[in-house]
Amino acid sequence: MAAPALILFSDLDGTLLDHDTYDWSPAIPALNRLKARSIPIVLTSSKTRAEIEDLRSAMGNSHPFIVENGAAIIVPENYFDPGPEQTLYLGASRDGILQYLHELRAQGFLFTGFSDLTDDEVASHTGLTPERAARARQRMATEPLIWQGTDDELAKFRQALIRAGLQALAGGRFLHVMGQFDKADAMAQLKGLYQHRWPERKWQTIALGDSPNDQAMLAGADLAVVITTGTGEERIQLPPSHPVIRSRQPGPEGWNQCVMAILDCYHRS
Repeated sequence: MAAPALILFSDLDGTLLDHDTYDWSPAIPALNRLKARSIPIVLTSSKTRAEIEDLRSAMGNSHPFIVENGAAIIVPENYFDPGPEQTLYLGASRDGILQYLHELRAQGFLFTGFSDLTDDEVASHTGLTPERAARARQRMATEPLIWQGTDDELAKFRQALIRAGLQALAGGRFLHVMGQFDKADAMAQLKGLYQHRWPERKWQTIALGDSPNDQAMLAGADLAVVITTGTGEERIQLPPSHPVIRSRQPGPEGWNQCVMAILDCYHRS
């Protein structure tokens, strides 16, 4: 029996990238092996298009990618069919989100968003260089923010967002205010595009992540790979019956370990 056609959907910060240094070099052995097998690696992140394009170039990744926690799917030129690059939107506009956040701030909610900060200030909060911070601020349909109120106020803030058709998703460092979509929705839509283009293949999804904003994607994949944070904190809860692998090491070391083990199972070489 032929091995299934795999698609890897990988979070970045704390998963494929080191949480503190953003280094991904420990994952190079697995990345090279995936490339040799022509297995798509779909970078799936809260990062912006500008940030992910920079990483894709460095990694030599030519596959579709998912930006801002599922806000949009970017399909490269001539990837599924002949034609120009496509941007498939799933979420509300950033302008609409910022307008509503302005109303909530006027009601007394305390937070600071990326739109309130300079490139240098975003750099100080994230550890990015100012140049990379500038790319992080080029957002299409989400707004990361630093919450400065109480837990009770945060619960009320979340309810106000829900009434407006929005949500606040917890990421590695920030709350991400966004429409009612997530990485799982984008993953399912993109898998459908692969299946439509190559219907003779039995496509299976593998999702890798480390934080609560990855949980829906992990639960929606055929196989979940939970990358440990190294703190002993259990931040992702999946159904007991869901196929899952948990890394022993954090970040790209754990990513490399788990992907190598998967490839040993599906594609022995």
